[in-house]
Amino acid sequence: MPSGFLRHIKRCNSHDMAGFRPFRVESHLVGWIRPAFRDRLLSFPDVFRPEGEGVGLSPALDQPDQRSEAVGSVLKHLVVDGVIPRLRREMYGVQTGWGTAPLLAMDRAAIPFFGVTAYGVHINGFVRRADGIHLWVGKRAMDRGVAPGQYDNLVAGGQPLGLSLQENLLKEAREEADLPPDLALQARPVGAITYVMEQKKGLKPDVLFIYDLELPADFIPRNTDGEVERFELWPLEKVAASIAQTDDWKFNVNLVVIDFLVRHGWLGPDHPEYLDLCRGLRR
Repeated sequence: MPSGFLRHIKRCNSHDMAGFRPFRVESHLVGWIRPAFRDRLLSFPDVFRPEGEGVGLSPALDQPDQRSEAVGSVLKHLVVDGVIPRLRREMYGVQTGWGTAPLLAMDRAAIPFFGVTAYGVHINGFVRRADGIHLWVGKRAMDRGVAPGQYDNLVAGGQPLGLSLQENLLKEAREEADLPPDLALQARPVGAITYVMEQKKGLKPDVLFIYDLELPADFIPRNTDGEVERFELWPLEKVAASIAQTDDWKFNVNLVVIDFLVRHGWLGPDHPEYLDLCRGLRR
């Protein structure tokens, strides 16, 4: 098995844009779709129309709620036809950029098929001990659809429409680690990580908002939503060795932990991959 940290960043930024076509709303480029999926969408002419090599929405759908309803109806047909998996009943915003008004809402399950930018929050929960920093690591349940049995952050979740980042952080912290609000609010924003990854479903241009949370030595996280099987507290040396030498972590969590190792001085400028890691975390 290849070793090193940089391979994880390369994996999360592996894509060939020649295999995708633009998806536009109101002439705004908001996503990228595969040609076969474009053809399938164009079989719903009341909702989708060709725009050059890509696809756009019918101009009759000129309001966000109209677009959301019309696209949602198409998605239900695509689920029945087996084109996309079952819907998640969690809505994401389709936007021109972070902080802009959503042009429509789309079910989370469909986001990668449309190559729309998705946002999420990740919390590094750590403890300072006499022998150094220790990081809380979650072991994902085996019934998860994504990365079953792999390692995860203390808290991580997608950013749904209708919640602020803080509201989502509090929700995810309670569900995933049973963090009380007063403790979760001590999480400190420390930046964002970006990547563009090609998967079988489509393109994942993701943005992860990263938080560090220093926890009391006597706090024990407890999962309440079934996503995590157990939590373990690891010294940074063990964390770093696992990231560098195995593929045991959820693909994007590798990047979050590498960023933590860099910011906390465990990975320093003397490491041969250091500059490439710093650049690669924010493409």
